[in-house]
Amino acid sequence: MIQTLLSSLVVYVSTSIDYLFILLIIFSQVHSSKGFRQVLLGKYVGTSFLVAASLLAAYVLNSIPQDWVIGLLGFIPIFLGIRVALVGEEEMEEEEVLEKIEARGTNRLAWAVALITVASGGDNLGIYIPYFSSLSVAEIGLVIIVFALSVYALCYGAYKIAKISFIAETMETYERFIIPIVFIALGIYIMWENGTFQMLGNILT
Repeated sequence: MIQTLLSSLVVYVSTSIDYLFILLIIFSQVHSSKGFRQVLLGKYVGTSFLVAASLLAAYVLNSIPQDWVIGLLGFIPIFLGIRVALVGEEEMEEEEVLEKIEARGTNRLAWAVALITVASGGDNLGIYIPYFSSLSVAEIGLVIIVFALSVYALCYGAYKIAKISFIAETMETYERFIIPIVFIALGIYIMWENGTFQMLGNILT
């Protein structure tokens, strides 16, 4: 249980660091408590869509009888980690985020945030699908609870950090070093848990 709690927290944080900067941009334009609630709602809607899509894909993949085959999905976060280390992440520009918000108006801010969350969540699927594929039903339930709490913590933290610019700048500086390490470690963990390394070793020897 503790292992699942820790791994789910690491997975969410590692896939949301880049989105933190998008939230900082949004909260630099939205200061009211009503605006915060709309952003929070949008983030929940967008994240729920990504998690649901990942769970559906994981369910299909879990119909494969051999666990070690599922473990091959660990190559996805490893690839993403290497890509981030070499070329960085594709992030939405500040102007693009603001255009999406302004185009929908403050009264539809929640939908704008939900769309931005989904649009910027391609890499999240690459991490969530192999991760969920390695979990039991009970563990998935626990992970969803952790994710739900983490969404609120992320939005609330961004809401506060938006008022302290040097903290955001420091996090952006170290983001490119932290994310690759976490993604690669996660991929190795997924492959190890499913016995993929052992099977590949047997095939090669």
